[in-house]
Amino acid sequence: MANTATPQGTVRQRNVAGSSKRTKDGSSSDVEVDKLVKAAAKPPKVQSERDHKIAFFFITIASFITRFWGISHPNEVVFDEVHFGKFASYYLQKTYFFDVHPPLGKLLFAFTGWLVGYDGHFLFENIGDSYIANKVPYVAFRSLPALLGALTVSVVYLIMWESGYSVPACIIAAGLVLLDNAHIGQTRLILLDATLVFAMACSLLCYIRFYKLRHEPFSRKWWKWLILTGFALSCDISVKYVGLFAFITIGSAVIIDLWDLLDIKRPGGALTLPEFGKHFAARAFGLIILPFCFYLFWFQVHFTVLSRSGPGDDFMTPEFQETLSDNIMLQNAITIDYYDTISIKHKETKAYLHSHSDRYPLRYDDGRVSSQGQQVTGYPFNDTNNYWQILPAGENDQVLGRHVKNHDLIRLRHLVTDTILLSHDVASPYYPTNQEFTTVSLADAYGDRAKDTLFEVRIEHGKQNQEFKTISSHFKLIHNPSKVAMWTHPKPLPDWGHKQQEINGNKQIAPSSNVWLVEDISNLPADHPRREKKQRQVKHLPFLRKWFELQRSMFWHNNQLTASHPYASQPWQWPFLLRGVSFWTQNDTRQQIYFVGNPLGWWIASSVLAIYVGIVLADQFSLRRGMDALDHRARSRLYNSTGFFFLAWATHYFPFFVMGRQLFLHHYLPAHLASALVTGALVEFIFSQDAAEHEVAYQAAKSGKKSNKHHLTARERFAGQSLLGPWIAAGVILALISFTWYFFLPLTYGYPGLTVEQVVRRKWLGYDLHFAK
Repeated sequence: MANTATPQGTVRQRNVAGSSKRTKDGSSSDVEVDKLVKAAAKPPKVQSERDHKIAFFFITIASFITRFWGISHPNEVVFDEVHFGKFASYYLQKTYFFDVHPPLGKLLFAFTGWLVGYDGHFLFENIGDSYIANKVPYVAFRSLPALLGALTVSVVYLIMWESGYSVPACIIAAGLVLLDNAHIGQTRLILLDATLVFAMACSLLCYIRFYKLRHEPFSRKWWKWLILTGFALSCDISVKYVGLFAFITIGSAVIIDLWDLLDIKRPGGALTLPEFGKHFAARAFGLIILPFCFYLFWFQVHFTVLSRSGPGDDFMTPEFQETLSDNIMLQNAITIDYYDTISIKHKETKAYLHSHSDRYPLRYDDGRVSSQGQQVTGYPFNDTNNYWQILPAGENDQVLGRHVKNHDLIRLRHLVTDTILLSHDVASPYYPTNQEFTTVSLADAYGDRAKDTLFEVRIEHGKQNQEFKTISSHFKLIHNPSKVAMWTHPKPLPDWGHKQQEINGNKQIAPSSNVWLVEDISNLPADHPRREKKQRQVKHLPFLRKWFELQRSMFWHNNQLTASHPYASQPWQWPFLLRGVSFWTQNDTRQQIYFVGNPLGWWIASSVLAIYVGIVLADQFSLRRGMDALDHRARSRLYNSTGFFFLAWATHYFPFFVMGRQLFLHHYLPAHLASALVTGALVEFIFSQDAAEHEVAYQAAKSGKKSNKHHLTARERFAGQSLLGPWIAAGVILALISFTWYFFLPLTYGYPGLTVEQVVRRKWLGYDLHFAK
């Protein structure tokens, strides 16, 4: 929880009267020396407003320079600009697309394009495609994250300022972000992280402003900053779902705050339960309900803008696709009748249901025995062995000319081999828990194996008696006796299966990977009346139904991002900056953009995090042993204000350890920003401690046997030094990180090109840079 209380010192202060006269040797009197010591331990609250404004001005100017300098280079598509630039073009074309991230960040890019008159004609297909040749206003696109990245540095300064820290502490925290190569590199390209980090920083700032008004509950300013906190949180999660971590940060602080409000002994008097209920309801409204409404609003804009059929159609149900104009799938949908010959395609892997005369081997590599039945596989190409005829469940059923409907029981006859599809309680080649799919003769299918050849057509989100159609009816084929779903996966079978995909029966019916569709009816002539394309009206679905469907698809596909990536990294590597990501290279000029942070800056921040934990543990140990070395205000700041920043770091870092998806260095940027705040706060804590500890040492020495003259001189000297201490620390830290910032700038800005020797010199910790030989 942010704490804006300002410590008067770091140990218990003693009031010792002093003389106003000078000593015979010309040293300062007690009164004058007391002024120096008080200045050394002066609370941040009374720091000159003018000094803060000057520092804030120059920090802001520097942040704009570092983010916008050379932003037009390179004039080619870089790294993930292929995705987010493309999505902006789709918005401007009103063409439906699918992405695993919420829409706000991409909508902002589209809005930027619309402002400069861009029509979305370029689709950012490949890294290295020329913006100049394709007439793309890429500088305008890149200016949006650059603007937000520059403002993020200013917000970091304001967070420290609003929390009551001194100018040097504010400069340290803001400087670690200002001169960080990773923050600069990520905010100069058409990427989402600048928006994410800016929203996260704003949420911290707004909550601190709200908390400072805790003694003016329900005032206009109190409501304003509460709602702004909720809006910032909403923007955070509306860019990427990792924005949820900011909710955890603020939510934890709010829980602590509410717990304090329950205390009957709290300063200012106890709250009645109805009054506490008002506080709880206000926070729930401002930090949960309103943010959720804002979050839904961006999806409403998303659905409203994307009104035309596009590449995202395949990720949605046919019912959803009917809400899009120009949907080819629905225009080509044909009602399927019994005895039609169809080709069935897996929605996810695009493999056709296929069979051929070859049989499963007697034994698999692991020693398990198969049925030696006819192989049923997934085949990527259209072929006559993909043709299946739909037969009724009963041999004598009169269904000629009748439509197949949802939940009908059918049989599938493989035309080329004249056999019937079957599943039974025999393990599949790769999955001992899944059932084998094979085929049997017509005699067996209508004899002893009749039940094992029955399958239910279960249309996804289908209604009772809904007609089964090509293309538009996404369905699961459920084996009737065993209730397993027909399923396939990309891993190819061994040579005996011709490297085709395994088809098996999945006991888990719910997953969307069990979904298939009928691509075409092969025996239906082109001029058949059933192929006539009728004018279709765009349908309407309730917003929440569309939102729920998109959420389900987004989360599922996000969880599938588990494949290895050459530049993926693990969370334990991030605080130490063990590796980066190659964004772009140009062989002719030996230029490259390599995404990596400022090594010294990251190592300093990570070290300070460890120091903070050590100080807290040491303080707790001392308290257990009856030693109280900290002033209560200093401890309050250490645990509350600095603790709030540390909480922000922890909640934006540790959750990644339990994620199974691909992870990259940029996921650490919000946590790094929080570590910069901890660094600035802890530097001030350490120096304010030194000043106050010297005051106690002086008072003890003054009452002892040593000469007063000697200790007064030392005290004066220390008081003057303590005024400079935070500034010296800020100067040293900024000097160190300025060196590494400048040293790695060619890799951040992409120019100039480097010689082999220059590249090798920058291969710190074995960074996998290009052109190193």
